[in-house]
Amino acid sequence: MPLSSDYMVDRRRLRRKLGFWRIAAVGAALAAAIAAMGKFSGIDEIEKASPHIARLSIEGLITGDRDTMELIKNIGDSKATAILLTIDSPGGTTTGSEKLYLALRKVAEKKPVVAVVGTLAASGGYIAALGADEIVVRGNSLIGSIGVLFQFPNVSKALDTLGVKVEEIKSSPLKAAPNGYEPTSEAARDAIASLVSDSYAWFKDLVKERRRLDDADLAKVSDGRVFTGRQGIPLKLADAIGGETEAIEWLETNKGVAKKLPVRDWKKKPSLERTGLLGLASAGARAFGAHSLALFLDQAEIETARLDGLLSIWQGSSAN
Repeated sequence: MPLSSDYMVDRRRLRRKLGFWRIAAVGAALAAAIAAMGKFSGIDEIEKASPHIARLSIEGLITGDRDTMELIKNIGDSKATAILLTIDSPGGTTTGSEKLYLALRKVAEKKPVVAVVGTLAASGGYIAALGADEIVVRGNSLIGSIGVLFQFPNVSKALDTLGVKVEEIKSSPLKAAPNGYEPTSEAARDAIASLVSDSYAWFKDLVKERRRLDDADLAKVSDGRVFTGRQGIPLKLADAIGGETEAIEWLETNKGVAKKLPVRDWKKKPSLERTGLLGLASAGARAFGAHSLALFLDQAEIETARLDGLLSIWQGSSAN
């Protein structure tokens, strides 16, 4: 049976459409492949091999992890002319925050560092900001929370109710104390309080030195509370209101950084091994611009994470 002319026309149209979508699919695949090659075969490194401003983001929980320390060292050894440190963090472990601060100051010996605070740079997040030569904040950023915390749950009453007793043999009364399985002794409380006091004194001395405060100024800001960026300027906790534009202008004006340098992102390689579900959800929220949700998820991750040692962290409901 001979095919009609209308049928033949429809077939040609269909073939043209299929051809178009095949070409589009191949183009998309090539674009993805080129992007992947750029990411994994060195194009990104080539871009960073020329003078630029390195953008380093400190977000979420601060632990002083090895990858972050390595990243900072690599920036210091790179062709980056300056570091643009962006911070959105409630803090983390006191030791991790100390490691981060020291790493930033070591790099600052070779190239200027300016910090830009987004929503939050509290406690350990503020320690990170102190590693910069200049701190720029939004008017409604939250900064400060100068203090140290040691938390431990005590379930001794619950165990008594259940008729459970945890027995132990230890070398001395303060070994593994407090342990949460029995009422905390005054001696154990005093021992932990001495640790907190020592680290708190270190934190205050750091603020005093880096922000050039006298004792009276320090007393105004070191009771654990957070301040808005607007409040922080006259209190000398920050230097200027603004964002990345103002931070880059400061680098150009005060540190001799060349104008119009490109800003390159320096990031850790993501690892499912070290990132929990809440951390992944937080990263996804940031990718879609939902920063408030990301900070909420960071807080949830903090609540569920096991953090050993002294903490420099702001937990929202109370300033620590």
